Amino acid sequence: MIRIILVVIALISGTCVMAQEKDGIVPQQDTLKPLAKPTPAKTTPTVKSADRIRLERMPGKAALRSAIIPGWGQLTNRRWWKVPLVYGGWVGIALVYDFNQTNYKMLLTEAQNRQFNSQNPKAPQRPVNPAWVGQYSLEGIIRAKDNFRRNRDLTILAGAAYYAVTIIDAYVDAKFFRFDITDELALKVNPALQQQPPSNSFTSPVPSVKVSMTFSK
Repeated sequence: MIRIILVVIALISGTCVMAQEKDGIVPQQDTLKPLAKPTPAKTTPTVKSADRIRLERMPGKAALRSAIIPGWGQLTNRRWWKVPLVYGGWVGIALVYDFNQTNYKMLLTEAQNRQFNSQNPKAPQRPVNPAWVGQYSLEGIIRAKDNFRRNRDLTILAGAAYYAVTIIDAYVDAKFFRFDITDELALKVNPALQQQPPSNSFTSPVPSVKVSMTFSK
């Protein structure tokens, strides 16, 4: 029964469509068209000038030169006044190292001679420093020797750290060449006198420093 009803409905629908076509009525079709894909905008490649390329290469170049020869990177950045400071630091580290190394060797020899003389009383005695015989014991000599050795090793580590600092200084200093410092930002440091609050006792102005920053468009 249900099949018969479905067939009848289909026939009625077909008859209605044919009647509309005869009367000149045509069913409307969907005229919507898919949207066109947006074309990507053409980007022109950025062309860097020779001066900009030179500035971008300066930090690596200065760091490499400072790693090869201390102070060379500072000369590359035209900071010649930093070169004496760089080598002054190296001279100071070398003097501290030599002081600790000399005393370490001297105390090591003294401790070895004292130990040999105490353990071998019948053997020929090794020379000891007579100025230290009554002042320091063998244990004190050994402790002092260990302190000088530790300070010597710390000096070596300080030299490695100072070497890295000189390289970083050359790299960072070269980076500053890329910043444009104009009159829009001004920093002024001027000496000034700061008046103290009044009190029963006499007070005089205290010297101070006045720092002012100016921003302009």
